[in-house]
Amino acid sequence: MGEKKREGFAPPALGGSSLLVVFAVLALTVFALLSLSTVRADVRLGDTAEQAVSDYYTADCQAQTVLACLRTGETLPDGIDVSETITHYSDRVERLCSYVVPISDSQELQVEVLVTGSDYKVLRWQAASAGEWEADNSLELWDGDFIF
Repeated sequence: MGEKKREGFAPPALGGSSLLVVFAVLALTVFALLSLSTVRADVRLGDTAEQAVSDYYTADCQAQTVLACLRTGETLPDGIDVSETITHYSDRVERLCSYVVPISDSQELQVEVLVTGSDYKVLRWQAASAGEWEADNSLELWDGDFIF
């Protein structure tokens, strides 16, 4: 009778295109994770910068308050120590006032003002490091001698 044709089942060809899709998904996942990591770092940096600016302007406001008290002769705010050097001239008396307002644990606002009556001249208004600088001498450098 008739011959029966045998048809074999062949799976669809998935080789190259499947690998390409898997690679694309992996690459997009890695880029998404890198983007997320970058966004989180930017948020932390922004929050730190916001806090630093806020701390500086709080200290600046307090330093302005101390300056106003020095000019008007009012009582100084608590926690602020002012060192004064008074110089007498024939026509005027000058007071050189120096004080420090803390900004953060590691910074302070250093102020130096020359007050003459109701006039004043700001000589220094500077954010500076609050700690002492210590040199790191732990690095051993080559002195030029060869050891054999």
